[in-house]
Amino acid sequence: MAAEALILHKPSSNTPVIALAGNPNVGKSTVFNALTGMNQHTGNWPGKTVACAEGYCKTQEGGYVLVDLPGTYSLFAHSAEEEIARNFICFGESDAVIAVCDASCMERNLNLVLQIIESGARVVVCVNLMDEAKRRGILPDLELLSHRLGVPVVGTVAKKKPTLSHLSAVLWEEIHTPPKKFALKIPYPNAIERAIAIPEAVLEGCYTGHLEPRWLALRLLDRDESLTRKIESYLGDTFLKNPDLCRALDQAWRILDECGIDRDALQDLLSAATVSYAEELCKGVIDRKAAQWNQRDRRLDKILTGKWTAYPIMLLLLAFVFWLTVSFSNIPSAYLSNAGFWLLERLSSFLYAIGTPPWLEGALVDGALRVLVWVISVMLPPMAIFFPLFTILEDAGYLPRIAYNLDRPFQRCNACGKQALTMCMGFGCNAAGVVGCRIIDSPRERLLAILTNSFVPCNGRFPALIALLTMFFIGSKGGALGSLTAALLLTLLILLGILATLAVTKLLSVTLLRGEASAFTLELPSYRRPQIAKVLVRSLLDRTLYVLGRAVAVAAPAGLVIWILDNVTVHDATLLTHCASFLDPFAHVLGLDGVILLAFILALPANEIVLPLILMTYLANGTLTELPSLVATRELLIANGWTWATAVCVLLFFLFHWPCSTTILTVKKETGSLKWAALAALIPTALGILLCILFTATVRCF
Repeated sequence: MAAEALILHKPSSNTPVIALAGNPNVGKSTVFNALTGMNQHTGNWPGKTVACAEGYCKTQEGGYVLVDLPGTYSLFAHSAEEEIARNFICFGESDAVIAVCDASCMERNLNLVLQIIESGARVVVCVNLMDEAKRRGILPDLELLSHRLGVPVVGTVAKKKPTLSHLSAVLWEEIHTPPKKFALKIPYPNAIERAIAIPEAVLEGCYTGHLEPRWLALRLLDRDESLTRKIESYLGDTFLKNPDLCRALDQAWRILDECGIDRDALQDLLSAATVSYAEELCKGVIDRKAAQWNQRDRRLDKILTGKWTAYPIMLLLLAFVFWLTVSFSNIPSAYLSNAGFWLLERLSSFLYAIGTPPWLEGALVDGALRVLVWVISVMLPPMAIFFPLFTILEDAGYLPRIAYNLDRPFQRCNACGKQALTMCMGFGCNAAGVVGCRIIDSPRERLLAILTNSFVPCNGRFPALIALLTMFFIGSKGGALGSLTAALLLTLLILLGILATLAVTKLLSVTLLRGEASAFTLELPSYRRPQIAKVLVRSLLDRTLYVLGRAVAVAAPAGLVIWILDNVTVHDATLLTHCASFLDPFAHVLGLDGVILLAFILALPANEIVLPLILMTYLANGTLTELPSLVATRELLIANGWTWATAVCVLLFFLFHWPCSTTILTVKKETGSLKWAALAALIPTALGILLCILFTATVRCF
């Protein structure tokens, strides 16, 4: 059994295990959710950071465990996700595989299907999104395709249960009938066929497992180290030491060497042959009634990925998303804040009534819980707006276009275009963006994306950025004009963050993380109408509440520490005041003051409390404070020495400083290294300090 075998929740040892495989963006997760309903579990493969989902599907025929594998384009594994999918399919974890395809792009999806069939696994092909294909005039002949592939093929619309019931019935029949003799054979170039034949003949005589000898011979010829280790753990190291097999492999490698086929060339030739065979199989299978079936997508792509229009549209769309977030988050944030502080007042009265010591009441209510309420009221509304908007763009098929547009700039930085997607995720939460870096195959490029993710501000920084922009650079403009101006200025700040991401990525790629950009597969899926209900559930439950929960976990302890610092007095001054005075000389070099710098340090658990901490220290009232209006806040800041230059320095430092503790811990978890976690904090901080010093020095010269 596989070394990283997943611990499955099986009702009994006889329950079949079915793998659900497919390319990204084929509706695989929708099929999984529809089949399993609420009978789902989420976990990780031991030793991996790859999440998995499994569920129990009960049908009229019986029940089975369904495992939703990470999306992959090929069984040639280049990432942890692809390796997990390959190992689960090929090495005995599953009784059968449901290979999900998109009905509107069968040729591309069949590449993976052919590789799975070639491995010898039992396969049922699920041609999903039949309704969408029909709207485009694409009518695949599933019966003909089934005949050519030699496996069952079922058309589905994941939202319609009858089609999924038919899929389950066909699957049940397939896993309870004797295995069929392997028939499908992908034709490879003559030199490769001659090389395969030698070890294949030996394997047919000494191997009796479910893996096809032809597929196993190909994989051994490929000399993939991770796959070789997997074969050793599955079949035993003595299997690969078989003298006849070793001689056969040596002969096969000599044939390939004589033909000038090295390992990279072998993979390219195998992939090209599979793609060509997939195209050949689809001849006559797909009937496109409309000759220009994808004309709409092409017209949209000319605009959204065009040379002159792509970047302006991205910036305008970013500004629009920020405008919506700014405009509609203030009211729910105020309601949450008022409700939370009202509850704290009731709790404070109750604790006073039962004789709770004042210090304990202060630490609990004014310290831990007040910060907790503040973080929830400030974080939740923007996230509840931003994440659904982000998910709608993802669901509609636009986010891959952003990665495509930004691929060239990132390639010039010796990085991967997929970093654009993780950077976009960072706008919602930098911790989520760091986790999202798993989609990048190359370890070097994944590290580049992780180390620079916090250069784009998360939504926890948005309220303070918007407040400072409004107070010092927008003034009394209100209503739609004020929020629009704030969104545009915020977009300019974000653009500065994106430029810094590219610059630092380039610097790291030629110093600490040298290397060339690797090739990767990026699919531009068809444009689709977003499923609003699904978007809301996925964005609110999977993203918003997850990120909020991690922030809440550190907010209360941070509130307690802040309360202690502002309520413990030494030599007629609080510890908070002493700390601010100590930091003051260095802070002045940055164009700040000690109070501002201390607020950033104490807000390590949550960026949302930086501005309230500044106000609390200036007012010396012992609790986090929010003034009744931005005008009053501006007057307080000016009274404590703030100028427009101070505001610019605070904005720069807000944009470039250490990420929150949740993000730092996430970096440690994803990289398994304290060194990279420390660098993820030091690199943006060093840039922020440098920019503040340069700006302050320039202003003071004039």
